[in-house]
Amino acid sequence: MRIAIVYDYLTQFGGGERVLSVLMDMFPEAPVYTLVHDRNITEGRIDAFRIKTSFLQNIPLARSRHRLFPVLMPILIEQFDLSKYDLVISASHSFGKGVITGPNTLHISYCFTPMRYVWDDSHRYVREFTVPFWLRSLIPFPLTYVRLWDSFAADRVDTFVAISNFVARRIKKYYQRDAEVVYPPVDCELYAIANVVSDRFLVVSRLMSYKRIDLAIEAFNRLGLPLDIVGTGPEEEKLKKIASPNIKFHGFLSDEKVKKMFSECRAFVFPQEEDFGLTILETAASGRPVIAFAGGGALETVDSGITGIFFAEQTVDSLCEAIQKLENIKIDSNEIRRKALQFSTERFKVNFMEMINREWARFPRKRVHDKVLI
Repeated sequence: MRIAIVYDYLTQFGGGERVLSVLMDMFPEAPVYTLVHDRNITEGRIDAFRIKTSFLQNIPLARSRHRLFPVLMPILIEQFDLSKYDLVISASHSFGKGVITGPNTLHISYCFTPMRYVWDDSHRYVREFTVPFWLRSLIPFPLTYVRLWDSFAADRVDTFVAISNFVARRIKKYYQRDAEVVYPPVDCELYAIANVVSDRFLVVSRLMSYKRIDLAIEAFNRLGLPLDIVGTGPEEEKLKKIASPNIKFHGFLSDEKVKKMFSECRAFVFPQEEDFGLTILETAASGRPVIAFAGGGALETVDSGITGIFFAEQTVDSLCEAIQKLENIKIDSNEIRRKALQFSTERFKVNFMEMINREWARFPRKRVHDKVLI
């Protein structure tokens, strides 16, 4: 069977790219089609020889400023010729699902989320775009074009698979399509329970406004408790200005250092609403609890009172109350880790392959054979 993988763009290495890495491991002969690829970011993590890029790769600044080309991306993603493949798997949060496939090709889209900046986050996206006001006022026009394209592109997908029930509901709302849920993989074997735990709380995140790191900072300013913040982003300088001395910014750290911090933290703080929340489970695989906002994918990964505690509102008062409540919870690191193992890479591979075989068996096409993949 001829298989291809499609990914939006490879310009960072986060949760989505970790999923891509697992898919590439599952299908070692499959090429990966992507709009643009920054080798400096993915070196040693992604096999560059399997990557096929679009014309965007040749445009100056595209690798570092790919978000400046939202109108061009729909055109370029449609230029990939996938006619020789039996199965196309798009792992996508934006443009990847828009590839054009033939009637005898099964296209399964593993959807991280419907494109946030043209749907429910579009107004915030426009407000926060760092350009002069007169230019910002024009942004809604290309966004409307991309929104319409995104809606039509969703119709090209044969099967949607969501990373969480939260995302499945968003797929239903914006694309009017049902989606099976296959939770993304967590490499639990990379994480371990520490012998000694510190008194410091931890945030690991890109420093962007919707991540609500400002909320964590304000809460820890009030409580005076020690907080470590790992990550970089456009909000970094602004956040540093409002942080008191008990809050330490570490910037970008290696995976080894972050793993150590996961395992030794008092608790992990997760103030944002996310589609899944991989760092919650990386913390759990390290045997540590999480203090999470009660929204999004966290409702599916945090077992309240066992693996962590929720706060109901994105306010300083609500978060402070949850931090203080944590003192009354008995922490069983082994039980927390056991819960995380439900999301292991091995389980993902089994669930994902079972899903593919079901879809392949029911897909109407002219076939030479009806063999399953495994």
